[in-house]
Amino acid sequence: MKETNNLRQKYAQFIIILIPILVTQITMSLMTFFDTMMSGHASPADLAGVAIGSSLWVPVQTGLSGILMGLIPIVSQLIGAGHKDKVAYHVIQALWLSIAIAAAVALIGMFTVTPVLNGMALEPKVHHIAQYFLVAISTGIFPLFGYIVMRSFIDALGQTKISMIITLISLPLNVGAGYVLVFGKLGFPRLGGIGSGIATAFAYWCIFLISVLIVHKAEPFASYGVFRKWYGVSLAKWKELMKLGVPIGFAIFFETAVFAAVTLLMSRFDTLTIAAHQAALNFASTLYMIPLSICMALTILVGYETGASRLKDAKQYSYIGIGSAAALSVATALIIMLFRQNVAQIYASEPEVVQLIMHFLIYAIFFQLSDAIATPIQGALRGYKDVNPAFWITLLAFWIIGLPLGHVLANYANQGAYGYWVGLISGLAVAAVLLTGRLLAVQRKFARRALLPESK
Repeated sequence: MKETNNLRQKYAQFIIILIPILVTQITMSLMTFFDTMMSGHASPADLAGVAIGSSLWVPVQTGLSGILMGLIPIVSQLIGAGHKDKVAYHVIQALWLSIAIAAAVALIGMFTVTPVLNGMALEPKVHHIAQYFLVAISTGIFPLFGYIVMRSFIDALGQTKISMIITLISLPLNVGAGYVLVFGKLGFPRLGGIGSGIATAFAYWCIFLISVLIVHKAEPFASYGVFRKWYGVSLAKWKELMKLGVPIGFAIFFETAVFAAVTLLMSRFDTLTIAAHQAALNFASTLYMIPLSICMALTILVGYETGASRLKDAKQYSYIGIGSAAALSVATALIIMLFRQNVAQIYASEPEVVQLIMHFLIYAIFFQLSDAIATPIQGALRGYKDVNPAFWITLLAFWIIGLPLGHVLANYANQGAYGYWVGLISGLAVAAVLLTGRLLAVQRKFARRALLPESK
């Protein structure tokens, strides 16, 4: 990364950072997309089983990954302030923390997955697929969390293109393994949705091992000497990482878990409705990679400029990111409206399922509009190291407003499964408004602080 002097240079740097992140996020989302699509073509029960399994796995994976993403603003600000010598120590501590988190997830999962699934009114085949999908994907927990640390370090240096290359390499491996295992090709047994879990774990191992090799051997990463000296565990440094990471992780968890909760609550509906809901949600999640990528780019850029005490530049990057996300959300809304039948036919061939997916996709349009504001703002706030308010805002918007409202609409207003989507859209809108206010308040606070003599 480098200092910029005008809006044109800033937008160019924003695009340079953003595009590889976007490609990376879309590629990782495509792994889930292809897994879901192949499971759907295996059978509606396979699609429903993967939907239930994913609804339990994704909030855990994204929320705990978010804790490790606290490394990004730390490293960005260290580099912006010229403290290159302190970076390796922070990366190693984040790796130790990732091992501890992965071990805790694996242990808790051993004792909780079966009781949770047993408590749901699932058809026997759906229950079987969901359980063993989770068993399969759990073999990739350790490398996934390790990769999140490696990627956070790589991205914090502005080298987002490298993360993109790593993920692009892993995609054909994931899709190829999924095709072979889901449909039983090349002499392998036909595993259906369970095979997609095995393929995803295989991809996690690939991206972790590739990223470690690059960080150790390739420049500019090798010059930081991340693996040159192995540091012992520092609980004090874990506390610093978690002070930033835990609010980030829980904010992400609250947002992803509410969608998972809706999927679980919808288990009372028939298999076709669950499958259609999951297909529409999967496509909406793929489009969500655009504001999410802008969010991650803003964390890097705002963190770098804030570390260098260039507050005007940090503010300009925030507005560039939010404005770009808003414009792109209009484009994605048009895509859904014009091509929702084509999209639905990607996921299923049964006419009834296709019609249900098309109806759910209309609600997905409104997701894009609110996400375009709320998600990039969270990235800017993380760059300022302001993470606690976003945690409380997401808790309020999704769990106190969105989910209860959805439950009322679904069960007492005769809106059925669509009521949950209306509730979620309402929660997203509330989050967008409150996060906008918080960003403006933080920028004013930093501006006042900069005016104080010797305040730095």
